[in-house]
Amino acid sequence: MLEIIHQIDIVEILSAFIVMFAIIDITGSIPIFIGMEDSGKHIKPLQATGVALGLFVAFFFAGEALLNLFGIDIASFAVAGAFVLFLLALEMIMGREFIKNESAGSGASIVPVAFPLIAGPGAITALLSLRAEYATVNIMLGLLLNIVIDYVVLVLLKRIQRWLGDEVVFVLRKFFGVILLAIAVKLFANNIAIVVHNASL
Repeated sequence: MLEIIHQIDIVEILSAFIVMFAIIDITGSIPIFIGMEDSGKHIKPLQATGVALGLFVAFFFAGEALLNLFGIDIASFAVAGAFVLFLLALEMIMGREFIKNESAGSGASIVPVAFPLIAGPGAITALLSLRAEYATVNIMLGLLLNIVIDYVVLVLLKRIQRWLGDEVVFVLRKFFGVILLAIAVKLFANNIAIVVHNASL
């Protein structure tokens, strides 16, 4: 326990926090979350952030071994996440529902909020890469700070919507829909070649 306490470094915590915050980009996802709520996809903040935290921790400690258990590599995981983001982006741009709200219990909290909007392939890969630079306790604390912020944003969604107004939310939803579409295409393009190469071996 004392060894873990001695490893705590404010600079490392802030560095890990900033890296994860930039990739998760919870503020950029606000129009997406508001759009979901408006279309009847209820988001449970505690459930969404809890599942996201669980995914982050599982991948941090189990990593590729967890995916290998199912015969999946990181690239294939990223491509799958790209498809979910692509459909979500189309929903925002076209105003049509592609990801149906099939469960009254979880709503949109798990898919697509927990994964891939919060704990997406990019964020999970970044978290894994931080292991080579920072102490585990500092990475976990930086991650926990991000999850707390994500929770606060989800709790305050209705207030944020009132502050922005319906017209601003509509414009932001279309704009970030295009941005999200570009991210999905980039994520797909960066990983599909790896998937095809691995499949041909």
